[in-house]
Amino acid sequence: MEETPDPFAEFLLSLEGLWTSTTAFLAGVITPGWRQNQVLIVLGLAVLAWVLHRLTGVWLENWVRSREGWAKWQLRAIVQFRRRLGLIWFAVMAWAVYAVMQNITWPSRSYLIGIAATLAVVWVGIAFAARLVRNRFLRRVVTWSLWIYATLYLLNVSDEVAAFLDTVALEIGEFRLSVMTLITALVVIGFLVMVARVASQATASTIRSNEDISPSMQVLAVKGVQLAMYGFAFYLGVKAVGIDLTGLAVLSGAIGVGLGFGLQKVVSNLVSGVIILIDKSIKPGDVISLGETFGWIQTLGARYASVVTRDGKEYLIPNEDLITGQVVNWSHSNDFVRLDIYFGTAYGDDPHVVRKLAIAAASGVNRVLATRPAVCHIVGFGDSSVDYILRFWIKDPTGGLTNIRGNVYLALWDTFKENGISIPFPQREVLMLEDSKMSVSRRPKGEALD
Repeated sequence: MEETPDPFAEFLLSLEGLWTSTTAFLAGVITPGWRQNQVLIVLGLAVLAWVLHRLTGVWLENWVRSREGWAKWQLRAIVQFRRRLGLIWFAVMAWAVYAVMQNITWPSRSYLIGIAATLAVVWVGIAFAARLVRNRFLRRVVTWSLWIYATLYLLNVSDEVAAFLDTVALEIGEFRLSVMTLITALVVIGFLVMVARVASQATASTIRSNEDISPSMQVLAVKGVQLAMYGFAFYLGVKAVGIDLTGLAVLSGAIGVGLGFGLQKVVSNLVSGVIILIDKSIKPGDVISLGETFGWIQTLGARYASVVTRDGKEYLIPNEDLITGQVVNWSHSNDFVRLDIYFGTAYGDDPHVVRKLAIAAASGVNRVLATRPAVCHIVGFGDSSVDYILRFWIKDPTGGLTNIRGNVYLALWDTFKENGISIPFPQREVLMLEDSKMSVSRRPKGEALD
């Protein structure tokens, strides 16, 4: 009868193999000889690379600050390059020393320097490639895992470490999850998510460049592609390392109960976002008013819409409010917006002349449409003025409404001043009666007249 291997015994054997390899390497380093000399050369190159990193990093920062008009992605690339400048210097110098020593001495006397140079190049490549993983935690896990694996692989101890990590596992019945499996899953999922991100960005660029698709449908298509690709990447990553997903079916009931009680608002916002994208009632670039918030839609997310106002504030409005609330979409069917302003003139001014001057003043203001002429009407006879309403049209509400109203008021002021039209203000006459002094003297001190 075949005996079942003892996991603890395998763990001890793996640990013993790692200890033997480590002690053998350290013994070779301590002993005077070419191995020790190579280690000293690597340490010297590391110190020199650190010094060059400090010096050239300051120069690079000052050089970038003297440049203007750089795109954000260029600045990010420079920042990442500066952070790893020391490692890059080390890789360049290590390869130079390795190439020289290969030609002037035996190859065995420089193999440690070659390993260090190769590791530096691999670490730099991994650091830059991992930037494609957007999630910060997942990016760090992928970066460190690949760094450790590359180091162990080049040192020829990857099999021993893998066997050691595979023995450290959590076992519940038939379920077994080792540290090696967990690390492999994170690395594979991180790599697949990176590929999915690049593919989704390329697909999103193609969709956004298609003018036949409306902006709202573009957003919906991009979100659908991203969800499908990221979900498929996660599924492939989990299946690639052999993790059984059938156990997740047990959680479906609990998730349904959670959605029914605790996640009502979240689900409502998600569904509302899909409805908004499908019915095209609101799309990126539209100018809307919701309560006291006036601005244009910058982005439509799965849970909220980003509305940017004229003063730079960004409001995150839940999608449910856009569905259930009263929203004024200034650019739903077209971009034409009619604005009304009110003013009054004195009774001594000819209303016919006032109307013509008001229309001419509004038509001369920038942004006021000439294709839709302005109109002016009398709306009432006030206590001290004849009241008018002036209506005009614009086609760019994103440019602001308050500023265009102010410009029209200023044009009216200038036009009325040039043509002698007066803008009255309320006036009151106070009549002093003969017995007013006696009435005032009998009035308590400090009491005002009616």
